[in-house]
Amino acid sequence: MREEKKMTPTPTGQAKWVWPTVYIAFALLMVGLVWGYNAYIANDTEVASDVTGTEGMNPDGETVIETNGNLESMKYPFDEALLDRVTVLQDFYDMTADAETRENSLLVFNQTYMTNSGVTLAVDGEPFEVLAAMSGTVEEVVADEFIGNEISIKHENGLVTKYRSVAEIQVQKGDTVSQGQVIGTAIANEWNPTAGVHLSFEVIENGEAVNPREFLAF
Repeated sequence: MREEKKMTPTPTGQAKWVWPTVYIAFALLMVGLVWGYNAYIANDTEVASDVTGTEGMNPDGETVIETNGNLESMKYPFDEALLDRVTVLQDFYDMTADAETRENSLLVFNQTYMTNSGVTLAVDGEPFEVLAAMSGTVEEVVADEFIGNEISIKHENGLVTKYRSVAEIQVQKGDTVSQGQVIGTAIANEWNPTAGVHLSFEVIENGEAVNPREFLAF
């Protein structure tokens, strides 16, 4: 007799679900990885934005990061409302300036000519409040009635501003001052009597006096 072989039935109902299950599991794994990566990038960008500033696009489509620590621009060492009444009695001495400006930059004392290292400002010959041109720290306060009391302020950008011929001084060495803060009152002095009541305003950069007109439109 022919021997009959017994066939083991194939579990077709189970095999049918194996690959779909594997596919779904793989798809879920990929979605999870993508979501996690995007969440990480978004969080990292937010932290960087908090530290460095805001991010945007320029007209060329390039990413631009704007920092929050903007440096101050210099302001007038007096109330800007007085600008129309302010006169520059003596200019900063600049070798490249025209003859008239250079002549107006010479100070005369005891028949001796000296070059002016700042600008000499007056307001109708009257006393006026002297303001800090920028925020900073008072480096020095020199009391000298003959040449006029002087205040020196060092600023974050490395500049130093000096205010001479000042009375009623309201700051002292080591004080932190804010831009526009009243630091004294302009007066007359014996060293430059022809100027009357005035303020001598100087700007020092890298240890050298520079023309204040490079920063302010007098």
